[in-house]
Amino acid sequence: MNMNHIELDRDRCEGHGTCEQVAPAVYKLDDEGELEILADPLPEKLTKAAEAGARVCPVAALRVVGDA
Repeated sequence: MNMNHIELDRDRCEGHGTCEQVAPAVYKLDDEGELEILADPLPEKLTKAAEAGARVCPVAALRVVGDA
């Protein structure tokens, strides 16, 4: 069974939190402003939310990718 995963470029992430606003079941900023991925690998029911959160990232630090 193929599973989707989230790739996070920590060097690029600036902690804006737009991903968390769009997909709080998938993304969360911790107390230091570091992004936590709450669901990885992604269950199918959260894939669309994860993709939406990645799309709104203003610095393109997130990607949802499938297993090869």
